[in-house]
Amino acid sequence: RAMAVACRVRIGALGLCTTRVFHTSRRGGATANQPLHCYAMSSSNSNQEKKSSSKTKTQKTFPDGALLRAAAGEGDDASVVAYPSVDIGANLVDDAFEKDANEVLQRAKKTGLRAVVVTGTSITGSQLAVEFAEEKSTDELRVYATCGVHPHDAKSATETTMSVLRELASHPKCVAVGECGLDFDRNFSKQDTQKRVFEQQLALAKELGKPVFMHCRDAAEELRECVERAGCEFGEGGMAGVVHCFTGTREEAEAFLAMGLHIGVTGWICDDREGRSAQAAEALRAVPRGRLMVETDAPYLTPRTIRPNRLRPWRNEPCLLPHVCAKAAECRGESVEDLCSHTLRTTELFFGLPGLT
Repeated sequence: RAMAVACRVRIGALGLCTTRVFHTSRRGGATANQPLHCYAMSSSNSNQEKKSSSKTKTQKTFPDGALLRAAAGEGDDASVVAYPSVDIGANLVDDAFEKDANEVLQRAKKTGLRAVVVTGTSITGSQLAVEFAEEKSTDELRVYATCGVHPHDAKSATETTMSVLRELASHPKCVAVGECGLDFDRNFSKQDTQKRVFEQQLALAKELGKPVFMHCRDAAEELRECVERAGCEFGEGGMAGVVHCFTGTREEAEAFLAMGLHIGVTGWICDDREGRSAQAAEALRAVPRGRLMVETDAPYLTPRTIRPNRLRPWRNEPCLLPHVCAKAAECRGESVEDLCSHTLRTTELFFGLPGLT
């Protein structure tokens, strides 16, 4: 499903401010925003559009029974599993959260989250992610952002994209460059364009000394080649990088680990359709402590381990991260508490976020 969204955008200290229309497309990993055109919107037109939008969107109630619980019972807060953890990838500037972001963050705190990293997938999305992190972060629940251009959006990159991205990624709230990488599954951007824009962002991350938040679909070998051409080395003594929302095989996981990369696991591991969870579990067992992190990729990939189906929310949220942790722990033969503990420490070191543990 796709729709046009009007958004008034200010690009940092550059002082650029304009009303733009963006094409928002729903996909398996994040939201890709592609500018269609700019125009001056009158207040009457703006109000008219808001009224029209309110007619088509209805607020849905989050089923409290969807939270992972140590014991049966939908209304018992004491039974909610709440180990300290960090969601390293949540698309909280997606339009799915425009009406109740504060409630979403409150539920995240209820389930033990110490921090949430909001994913930027385009210049506009990165700007919004930084602003969201500035506005919503508290001592109790820290909010950070990544800034980057997703491979789906690579076709929209211009000569000025990297200079604007450099400014955004230099913001204190930005903890990584990305989401960037290669997607040879959907190929919404030409493959050569994806490679070029990815390599530019690798170079930017190296310049700024920031971790890289990567997307890779059906392009493991090409990703390795891009890293090599960009002159980047990951691992001890080098740069930090994570293949977020890993959905590949054990062999691909081992190849990424050999490159010095980390692995991010999502609700994909909770999906037993077409052998997905079995393949993900096999790959997950190959990831050593210190190289694994957890994420939701909200609003996508709602854990299918939430049962019965009537309790499964219409979208994913950071508060559902414990379901990912529980399934990952089961696959690795660890307790949920143990897995949350070592992935939290890994996240703290990876992003340079002291005080989480």
